[in-house]
Amino acid sequence: MTDAEDRKPQSDEVRSAFVHPSGLMAPADSESSTTSEFAVPDGLAVPKPGTESETTSEFALPDGLDVAPPPAHEPEGSAFSTPRTYSARQAAAFTPPTGVPLVRLTKDVPWQDRMRTMLRMPVTERPAPEPVQRHDESGPAVPRVLDLSLRIGELLLAGGEGAEDVEAAMFAVCRAYGLDRCEPNVTFTLLAVSYQPSLVDDPVTASRTVRRRSPDYTRLAAVYQLVDDLSDDETHVSLEEAYRRLAEIRRNRHPYPGWALTAASGLLAGSASVLVGGGLLVFVAAAVGAMLGDRLAWLCAGRGLPEFYQFTVAATPPAAIGVALTLAHADVKASAVITGGLFALLPGRALVAGVQDGLTGFYITASARLLEVLYFFVGIVIGVLTVLYFGVQLGANLVPDAALVGDPQPVLQIAASLGLSLAFAVLLQQERSTVLVVTLNGGVAWVVYGAMHYTGDISPVASTAVAAGVVGLFGQLLARYRFASALPYTTAAIGPLLPGSATYFGLLGIAQNEVDSGLTSLTKAVALAMAIAIGVNLGSEISRLFLRIGSAEKRRAAKRTRGF
Repeated sequence: MTDAEDRKPQSDEVRSAFVHPSGLMAPADSESSTTSEFAVPDGLAVPKPGTESETTSEFALPDGLDVAPPPAHEPEGSAFSTPRTYSARQAAAFTPPTGVPLVRLTKDVPWQDRMRTMLRMPVTERPAPEPVQRHDESGPAVPRVLDLSLRIGELLLAGGEGAEDVEAAMFAVCRAYGLDRCEPNVTFTLLAVSYQPSLVDDPVTASRTVRRRSPDYTRLAAVYQLVDDLSDDETHVSLEEAYRRLAEIRRNRHPYPGWALTAASGLLAGSASVLVGGGLLVFVAAAVGAMLGDRLAWLCAGRGLPEFYQFTVAATPPAAIGVALTLAHADVKASAVITGGLFALLPGRALVAGVQDGLTGFYITASARLLEVLYFFVGIVIGVLTVLYFGVQLGANLVPDAALVGDPQPVLQIAASLGLSLAFAVLLQQERSTVLVVTLNGGVAWVVYGAMHYTGDISPVASTAVAAGVVGLFGQLLARYRFASALPYTTAAIGPLLPGSATYFGLLGIAQNEVDSGLTSLTKAVALAMAIAIGVNLGSEISRLFLRIGSAEKRRAAKRTRGF
């Protein structure tokens, strides 16, 4: 073979550095003869790949293991369907020996008690609704009924009503139009109500936000009257009529003009100054300071400032007048002037409502209300402390003992307590027919407090709690007699019991760098405030023990914190 032939390329087959394991050259065929070190050697039996994937799982069943076939597919049932293990023969074992008690709701008790009783029952134990309002054959318009209940609840909550009573009113509206399985929910600023038509239908839920609060007890009484008419089976009110009446309630003006409210704030502060030992000049000075503070607060409200700054500004004029009288060496009790101005600002209404919500189990709403009270109180503290600090720097000799009552004057103090309750009722925009009753209730509260504290030498906290309990008892009885809310009969009556003097003593001690005595007085003020709120609520609960309630059994308390 020549060199040319040796250099001739071979086009038929390509030699590879990796040859067959036998050492021989594999014959050329139609496929490429190129081999790899990963090729399967000749003579090695390899199973042919099947049609299914050879990938297996560690959870796969081994071959030869007998497994029972899965049961036939059962149709999907409901959570309320009868279980397969249920037997009708064993049904009697779940029935009490005396039978299932029948819940009866008497008609001669206020609707508040009936609705509150049903709200505290489980949904499955509530009696079937008996619609007392007429509607067409297609049934009531569910969205409109829910909206009506939310609008009524908004007016009640904005007026200062407790969360439990607001829920009772919303539930009463839904029951009046035949809506069963309704669940109202009330918080500090949000109202919600849910209605489930049946066990298999989707629920309908609506909500509403309360953005503005105004203490108008005349409007509150009108809303209660509307709910009472809706709950009465003899008074048929259609949805359109209910909306019309609700619109009239919203459009109604306040029963007292602005100048009457300003004069009432002055009367309140002057009467409070007399309660702590002031005379005629102190009465006039406290009244003028309170009226100036009220006008400044109205000016701040017109400018859109929050209520925190309104309370701060309103607290400065009475304190400034007291400091000015001290610097002028006037023969008056300047501390009584400042104390009277504080009486007109202390948020007693919000405090009572907050404690009441906490005692009835509405802890979120109670926390929000008490936090609101704390902010208002801090605003008052800042306004008074600022004036007192500059007064002390200017040399004002403010003696806390000068504001203490020397010899009790029962007749004068009872008259002052009546005037204070009267002014408080006007500031709360109460109906004129209830002003006289709540004024007398406030006088009775002060008589009880004076008899226990001054005559019986009992601690002021215990005396305040008992007097507030009497207020709550009489207020609840009067409310049940007139089928109305208890707030107009209790809130203004606790005015003479508010801890105005203890609050001032605490602020004065802090301003004079006597922190220990100041904190002691502020702690006493907090204790008195809690005694008022708890006493009012306890008196209301005691009154219900002597009244017929809306069920055959005793009213069940909420078991929310007992672990079952």
